[in-house]
Amino acid sequence: MIELHTWNTPNGRKISVALEEMGLPYSVHTVNISKDEQFKPEFLRISPNNRIPAIVDTNGPGGEPISVFESGAILIYLGHKTGQFLPADMRAHVPVLEWLMWQMGGFGPMLGQAHHFLEVKNEQDQKYGLARYIKETRRLYGVADRRLALVEYFAGAISIADFAIIGWAWRHERHQIDLAEFPNVKRWYEAIMARPAVQRGFEIALS
Repeated sequence: MIELHTWNTPNGRKISVALEEMGLPYSVHTVNISKDEQFKPEFLRISPNNRIPAIVDTNGPGGEPISVFESGAILIYLGHKTGQFLPADMRAHVPVLEWLMWQMGGFGPMLGQAHHFLEVKNEQDQKYGLARYIKETRRLYGVADRRLALVEYFAGAISIADFAIIGWAWRHERHQIDLAEFPNVKRWYEAIMARPAVQRGFEIALS
């Protein structure tokens, strides 16, 4: 059994989608970040950076429990654990890691900043940050669109990289992206969201 400690955020949805796709049994343990529950000592024991999500695998390596924090690390761990969505062949393995790191380093942090500045009420305080991060958000969607003009999924075959990216693409309306402007992303998004396991991953209550 996997214990998923999370909240209803893009990073949390990455893991619920992956768990559903991999067919792993799991239980949800909500961490209400609006009430600072991520700072509780019991959560910090498994996520020292006080960020969700984190997991505890009660049947980890050698049959012993293991905890994993950081959504990218969790996806890699689950891929290794199940042998799914993370190919062993190095030539196929590398693009999965490339696009996973692309999401972790850009298509997430930059979009999150756009979300932040969209909520800033003071127009003067908002102006520079919003212009900067909306521009970067659009650039990243352009990168994704060019990639998906060449391949069906980000690493060729569907992988943990797609699960990472869908968690944030799910919020495209919030960061003011019209997918019609990025037709290859739109095609990919609709294909991913039509998968029954992905739908279950988004439907399960995380808050």
